[in-house]
Amino acid sequence: MTDNLLAGVMVFLGLFLGGGVFSLAKQGLKVGAAICGLGAVMAITAGVLWW
Repeated sequence: MTDNLLAGVMVFLGLFLGGGVFSLAKQGLKVGAAICGLGAVMAITAGVLWW
C-alpha cells in the first residue's frame, strides 16, 4: 500500500510541476519552464515506474 501511495504522490507532484511549466512559459521564463518541465517528466516517470 505504501508503494502505491508514494507512486501517487510522485504523479501528483509531476502534474503540479506541469502546471508550473504552463505558468512559467506564460510569463516568458523559458529557462525556468524547461527546468520545471524536466522535474515534471522525472516525477511522473518515477511514479509510473514505482507503481
